[in-house]
Amino acid sequence: MASLASETLDDELEPSIRCAGPGVLVLFGAAGDLTKRKLIPALYNLVKANLLSREFAVLGVSKDDLTVDQWRSQVTGFLTAEDHSAAGWKWFNERLYYEKGEFEDLGTFSRLAARLGQIDQEHGTAGNYLFYLATAPKFFGPIVQQLGVSGLSHEENGRWRRVVIEKPFGSDLESAKALNQSIRSVLHEKQIYRIDHYLGKETVQNILVFRFGNGIFEPIWNRRYIDHVEITNAETVGVEQRGGYFDSAGTLRDMVPNHVMQLISLTAMEPPVSFEADAVRDEQAKVFAAIQRLSSEDVLHNSVRGQYGAGNVAHERVIPYRSEPGVSPDSRTETFVALKLNIDNWRWAGVPFYLRTGKRLAKRHTEITIQFKRAPFILFRKTAVEKLTANQLVIQIQPEEGMALTFGAKIPGPILKLGSVEMSFEYSKYFGTDANNGYEVLLYDCMIGDATLFQRSDMVEAGWSIVDPVLDVWRALPPRNFPNYEAGSWGPKDSDELMARDGRHWRKIL
Repeated sequence: MASLASETLDDELEPSIRCAGPGVLVLFGAAGDLTKRKLIPALYNLVKANLLSREFAVLGVSKDDLTVDQWRSQVTGFLTAEDHSAAGWKWFNERLYYEKGEFEDLGTFSRLAARLGQIDQEHGTAGNYLFYLATAPKFFGPIVQQLGVSGLSHEENGRWRRVVIEKPFGSDLESAKALNQSIRSVLHEKQIYRIDHYLGKETVQNILVFRFGNGIFEPIWNRRYIDHVEITNAETVGVEQRGGYFDSAGTLRDMVPNHVMQLISLTAMEPPVSFEADAVRDEQAKVFAAIQRLSSEDVLHNSVRGQYGAGNVAHERVIPYRSEPGVSPDSRTETFVALKLNIDNWRWAGVPFYLRTGKRLAKRHTEITIQFKRAPFILFRKTAVEKLTANQLVIQIQPEEGMALTFGAKIPGPILKLGSVEMSFEYSKYFGTDANNGYEVLLYDCMIGDATLFQRSDMVEAGWSIVDPVLDVWRALPPRNFPNYEAGSWGPKDSDELMARDGRHWRKIL
């Protein structure tokens, strides 16, 4: 996990920064939206940060009929804000290659093998290949199988071969197990990098540093001092151009087994023995195992689903979900989910974790709120203080990345009155602004072989085992009141009632 600082292709790096070794990044889905918006910009940021080996190249693969020059021109269009006269740009552009092919055709992989051999000779990339599957999920298994048949997945003579797989990793527990089995029939677990771009966020990574690198927080990070934990992941956008996919998936599948579960595990895990990949992931897996699975009765009381109707978002009138392109006019797919989960271990027994995630909400915002227990009131009984406000730690993940701690302080004056004050910081203001999108860290870690921020097969399956009971009940009992929240709101009223039944409420996000 490295910070990106350098601006030019210097010959020397800071001693503490490890440059990635020789290799080729093979991008399946080279003409797709993910490649355009995230992967190519992230790669070029790594070029400017001087974190890529000089023995490096990119080989794009898609079914589009493009020449190498045409794809290089497309990549130039992806990076219009960059200085195309810079030395780094020329270096990067000369290392872009392209191969047309169908992802399930063995002939495509035979041509890839030949092209990769040429690139190895021309750029000294040493036969090290990182295959990035920026494709539709239906191609994940077939591409890996073809990598095996063609021999491109084989590691020998010190050469490494790694495969990056985007979410969604399966659509339920059964399909996730089947996909794991298919992929692991070709690859060793150490070759598989199941990516979740949320873990490229600086604040997400900083949760570990914050908890385990500061002696003032870890002693109170438990059931004795914490009342509950809230996780909010709110989006203002609708389904955009993904209506066809989203209507068959829904927010529960799209967000909870991956993004939200990762945030829960990092918040709740025990200290690892080191920052080695499996040491961290072992502790995350223990959290997943300790989360109580919901019974059918629990699902009815501890889960909420919603679907947005028409409303106003950012002062613009937006259409209801059922009117979105590609969505069924009587769709029962949820665009909002709220859950109450419990972690049955020594640290967290009795501390509920409330989570909510949805589309077309009031504000784009992702945060983790640690709500501490109130101090005893007895000392203040004969003062003007009417109640004590509980301390609150807010870890902000997007759009601003930072942290805020609120606590009580005496208001100046002759009468004892308390006010709430806040200590906070934002990464962009404190450490300086950068143009990174989160994929820089993850791509760099893939190339140096650090799997800390990537899910193992057991973690993926554990995430689905928590979600599956909810899916089963929701399939058996279709919603009767969709749409049940207005676009531009904070979701259905049932979400507020989920916490109100416990005498709690969601933190107000301004």
